[in-house]
Amino acid sequence: MLKKLLPALIGVTLASGAFADEAAVKKNFETKFGAKADSVSKAGYLGLYEIYADGQILYSDEKGTAFILGPLIDAKTMKNVTQERMNKLTAIKWSDLPLDRAVKQVRGDGKRVLATFEDPNCGYCKRLAKDLQKLDNVTIYTFLYPILSQDSVDKSKAIWCSADRAKAWNDWMIDGKAPTAKGDCDTTAVTRNQEYGRKLNINGTPTLFFADGERIPGAVPLAKIEEKLAQTAGK
Repeated sequence: MLKKLLPALIGVTLASGAFADEAAVKKNFETKFGAKADSVSKAGYLGLYEIYADGQILYSDEKGTAFILGPLIDAKTMKNVTQERMNKLTAIKWSDLPLDRAVKQVRGDGKRVLATFEDPNCGYCKRLAKDLQKLDNVTIYTFLYPILSQDSVDKSKAIWCSADRAKAWNDWMIDGKAPTAKGDCDTTAVTRNQEYGRKLNINGTPTLFFADGERIPGAVPLAKIEEKLAQTAGK
């Protein structure tokens, strides 16, 4: 219900009594939309309040006269404040990741860790795979997360059934050599990854998770990955 309503909220004015604290903002939102607000906090800009609900962020003024959906950009730094907050709000516990269902690659001492959710037919994932080849002293856990097509499912199962999963993955993603395994082994890991990804609201690939649990969607530049790995080393 909420997802259908949110796109229509941009610039829409809604009648409401005045309120000035998070609890009142939360109550007002839930009353109007019949949906639970997971969190409400001051946005730090223009007196707005940030409302996190149904996996999305929207903003309300303190009087509840309008709700705004869309990215909030800091004019001084040009940072996407909304995206940075989403990364924090959607963070997970690294220990909760079912790493036994991921394709594991260890480079160097393997002390730094990175987890990715990827579709084998995702162009951005292929670009990321090439970039990750340049990383050292890292352990990469790749969760096969086919969401684009049935062919993605078939390729994921074939990779999972390969004798050397990491080699099969890299052969396809980097060199374009399709996996030759039949995909007739126990592939419940792939199915469970699909279910788990939906639970985490992963709607696009690649999606990356770091040791501190922070989620970063999209083909992140290698420099940003190195920066995050340095920040989270030892966590």
